[in-house]
Amino acid sequence: MTRIASLLYASLSYVIFLASFLYAIAWLGGFLVPKTIDSGPASPLAAAVIVNLLLLTAFALQHSVMARPGFKRWWTQFVSPPIERATFVLAASLLLFAICFGWRALPETVWQVQGPAATVVWALFATGWLIVLLSTFMISHFELFGLRQAWLHARGRVYTTPDYVERFFYRFVRHPIMLGFIIAFWSAPTMSVGHLLFAAVTTAYILVALQLEERDLLKEHGASYASYRERVPMLVPGLKWKSRGTPSPIRHSEG
Repeated sequence: MTRIASLLYASLSYVIFLASFLYAIAWLGGFLVPKTIDSGPASPLAAAVIVNLLLLTAFALQHSVMARPGFKRWWTQFVSPPIERATFVLAASLLLFAICFGWRALPETVWQVQGPAATVVWALFATGWLIVLLSTFMISHFELFGLRQAWLHARGRVYTTPDYVERFFYRFVRHPIMLGFIIAFWSAPTMSVGHLLFAAVTTAYILVALQLEERDLLKEHGASYASYRERVPMLVPGLKWKSRGTPSPIRHSEG
């Protein structure tokens, strides 16, 4: 692909990501969009669970496989390196749309909170998504979503991996993006069977995927990441907290 075409492709991928991200927030929260996690035609329980698990599995496999260094080395034999990350983002965004539109509703209520407690839960829902968004800017937002790579390529500049330091949330947990997702997924004033299935499966996937991510980061950064892991907990602030010490350059590659 030409340099300008690569940049246009990465920009389009980013726009599709933004659309899928915003739609997913409304879909999970049950507002503004025509189809939400609890709307749509009723399906038998077994059929709905199977379809929903297949959708989540497809998303999880895409994330886990395409994020691995070995796959990236093989994949960039066919996909230009400047758009490799943008292609990952595009695939993830399309699969997220597939979840939102293909999800089979299971609207039976598991629990429900009302009054001031519901307001608190909605605040947690918003806080979770805000943590996700802000955390991307605390590392390198445009690198994470493939725009920086294509921009440098379009300008004829050599790509270099940026150094990431322990900024803000990353001083308290190693994976604040994933923490934000977990908070948002579980913050539902009315928790349906379908929403509970979504929250439970995605949380389990996050916990497993982080083990793979940690392995890759430790292999890539060695002692510097081992030190960071000793000082800063994975997801729960304050858990096994140790002296923070001097911030060290750490590369984060949240899938």
